[in-house]
Amino acid sequence: MMMPVTILAGGSARRMDGAAKPLLPLGGRPILTHLLDRLRPQAGPVALNVNGPAGAYAGHGLPILPDPVEGRPGPLAGVLAAMDWAAGLGAPAVVTVAGDTPFLPADLVARLTRAAGPSGLAVAASGQGAAIRDHPVIGLWPVALRDDLAVTLARGERRVRDVSLRHGAGQAVWDCDPFDPFMNVNTPADLACAEALLAAL
Repeated sequence: MMMPVTILAGGSARRMDGAAKPLLPLGGRPILTHLLDRLRPQAGPVALNVNGPAGAYAGHGLPILPDPVEGRPGPLAGVLAAMDWAAGLGAPAVVTVAGDTPFLPADLVARLTRAAGPSGLAVAASGQGAAIRDHPVIGLWPVALRDDLAVTLARGERRVRDVSLRHGAGQAVWDCDPFDPFMNVNTPADLACAEALLAAL
């Protein structure tokens, strides 16, 4: 089986006035469509982590995975949903990506897999030298860690970075030249920048 991928879109998008960021138009198509175009050639099944009404996503034909814990505790809950789904598929691991990152690299899954640390966990990063920035929501998660993650959430821990550090995650680093492939659309200004980048590409 090719690696399953879950797109995390379970947040409240406060800086976008609560808009469903994967459905925002970019170049005349939803951001989600750009994501799928980049993921499907390199991945197996794709699912979407969404909380609340999911009808707007129905036309994309993706399994919808709500958070398995209440209260919208953040992206770790989406990661746990992804791991539970992957385990049900019989997959040993799952890749997670953010639902507002329309320019993901074409070698994301392969390089995360090669970078996996001793626990099987890897996270994406971008930049050079001292300016490397990690993107822990974009990572490779072995399903063997899902019980630990469930306990972590039950303890009230919320930071994805803390979990990745605790398990010795490997790091796959991408160059930011000519642009950061993990740029995300958090604000209207970010969306305008993404439009300009798309036009330039």
